[in-house]
Amino acid sequence: METRPIQGLGRLCADTPANVIVAAPAFPGIERIEACFAGDAFEPHRHDTYALGVTLQGVQTFHYRGEQRYSLPGNVIVLHPDEEHDGGAGTEVGLRYRMLYLEPSLLLGPLDQAALPFVAQPVVSDASLRGILLEALTALDQELEPLFVDDLLDGIAGGLLRQAGKPALRPGHPAQRQVRLACDYLTANTDRAVQSRELERLTGLDRFELARHFRALCGTSPHRFQLMRRLQQARQIIISGAGLAEAAAATGFVDQSHMNRHFKKAFGMTPGRWASLAAAGTVSGQGNRPQPNLQ
Repeated sequence: METRPIQGLGRLCADTPANVIVAAPAFPGIERIEACFAGDAFEPHRHDTYALGVTLQGVQTFHYRGEQRYSLPGNVIVLHPDEEHDGGAGTEVGLRYRMLYLEPSLLLGPLDQAALPFVAQPVVSDASLRGILLEALTALDQELEPLFVDDLLDGIAGGLLRQAGKPALRPGHPAQRQVRLACDYLTANTDRAVQSRELERLTGLDRFELARHFRALCGTSPHRFQLMRRLQQARQIIISGAGLAEAAAATGFVDQSHMNRHFKKAFGMTPGRWASLAAAGTVSGQGNRPQPNLQ
């Protein structure tokens, strides 16, 4: 089986040989791949990580805990660390899937002293967990931002607890002062992606405590909150007459395509389309969302 780095988001496995693994840029403790193959691909083996993925095309089949398993497109696969499994395509059509390999130690913070969840059924239908995984598995040509990883880990922990039949983690009394500090800091730094450790030093809360309190008070995560502030700032820069590449650089995105992807997901149109409408007077550059009332 051939393994190669990403050479473009749209292509991935689409025009490659039948057996290929496409690897994303690494993040400490997290690996991401897309795999395409026909027939049997992997002999029995074990990971010391969670293996979490989404079947995209074909039928994904594997032996796990004494049974033959099958995953159809849209299903989520959850393999516990150190559980033996193999892998292959269940039909002659072949198989395409994306997988995230996660070191269990990264879940110690978001699980807040809870034991690692064991999900008995390795193939589940869970739209929420699928969406969380695909957030990390969509743009495999781009590196993961630290604040996004915090959000990802919190979402994965919640999904694993849910599938394991364990109660969800709840924040205690909302930390309004700390969340306000974080909101102000994220709003003041729209020119770059803020690091998790910055918010920890500022608020005195660890990143996962802060994420739970932040979501309770603001309805979203610190990563999502700052992403929207950066996109709103990009809109202001674009409406002032700057180019899209300039707007992307000024708001801390890796490149214009990185900004385009998030912009369209947030506002329902590309920044180029938005700029054209704004220039014609169809949309307004104003309308930044007010800060949440934490008093």
